[in-house]
Amino acid sequence: MLTTLTTVPIRTPQPIAEISWFSDLCGGDTEYLGVLDNTRRANFNHSGDIVLNAERLGFSKVLLPSAYTVGQDVLTFAAGIGPKTTRINLLTAVRTGEMHPPMLARTIATLDHILKGRLTINIINSDLPGLREDPALRYRRCAETIEILQQAWTSDHIHFKGELYNIDMPSDPAKPYQQNGGPLLYFGGTSEGAREVCAQYCDTFLMWPETEESMYATMQDMSARAARYGRTLDFGLRIHVIPRDTESQAKAYVKKLMSKFDEQRGLEIRARSEDSRSLGVLRQDKLRDELADAEGYIEPLLWTGIGKVFSGCGGALVGDPDQILDKLHRYMQMGFRAFIFSGFPLIEEANEFARLLLHRLPNASLSDLQNRTPALEPATPLTTAPLR
Repeated sequence: MLTTLTTVPIRTPQPIAEISWFSDLCGGDTEYLGVLDNTRRANFNHSGDIVLNAERLGFSKVLLPSAYTVGQDVLTFAAGIGPKTTRINLLTAVRTGEMHPPMLARTIATLDHILKGRLTINIINSDLPGLREDPALRYRRCAETIEILQQAWTSDHIHFKGELYNIDMPSDPAKPYQQNGGPLLYFGGTSEGAREVCAQYCDTFLMWPETEESMYATMQDMSARAARYGRTLDFGLRIHVIPRDTESQAKAYVKKLMSKFDEQRGLEIRARSEDSRSLGVLRQDKLRDELADAEGYIEPLLWTGIGKVFSGCGGALVGDPDQILDKLHRYMQMGFRAFIFSGFPLIEEANEFARLLLHRLPNASLSDLQNRTPALEPATPLTTAPLR
């Protein structure tokens, strides 16, 4: 663990923590790791219940993930559940390349109006389903898509000529509800190309759990990259959490989670994911394989067993409320401002997190702090602006 903590340069200097939960749109909610749970299917009713429960408990945002697996289309789900909510912000994952950028801009703007500005976008740079693409192509497509989105949301006309897209058209249909740039863009990735895309275009760099030293080095690198573009970033951490009244109870729950685990079945479930061999996933695997003790911990409280079943975020904070709170304060001192938590099962563990920790954290929304969400209805082509 780091002995000296210094906050890296970040966009939001206030000591806040945007606290988000996670909804299962891709088929992973379960009571036992490695067991596909037929009672917790990734369908509209169950995933919607997770969102509504997170709103009731007071979470700022809820992540709606995207993967080409059994499950739901994110934007369709968000449009369906949005009118059933009144306060929570939907952090909606969008895979670039799956929709023509001007149409994606209009789709997001429409959803932003449905939610009255309670929308954040998690940009996903991935292979198109069924393809294995050159990484340079994916990063170029991702960067060009973001540039077109930002033009569509902030200018009267899209003038864009790139390597992949050549677009010259009015942008009125794509005006979002949010102001000052439209929805915030969150982005995660380990590779050189991913880091450059985020540093140049996005607002919050999302990370998966690693050792403090490793995460801090990444944050320093990303802050320096953003500075070269005259920008600053915020940092977010996607991590599982297992809080209990005592540390021994939390560790006992870890054993329960793994009590039906089968190594071969875990590998099969992992392999369903499109990103199961991505650089970020391989980095999570390496940390677990090389640093973890006999119980799977790579640091005090940081358990990595979840990565044996699910690609992506493979670590969880395990401990009593004071232990986890102290760890989160350390992360905040490093520069983290957004946290996306989850646990197994999702509804029950959201309740447990809210009971033990949510009320003890300085929960706020980065979208509000960065003046994206207007206090009054804005004049746009989808509200009251004159039609041309």
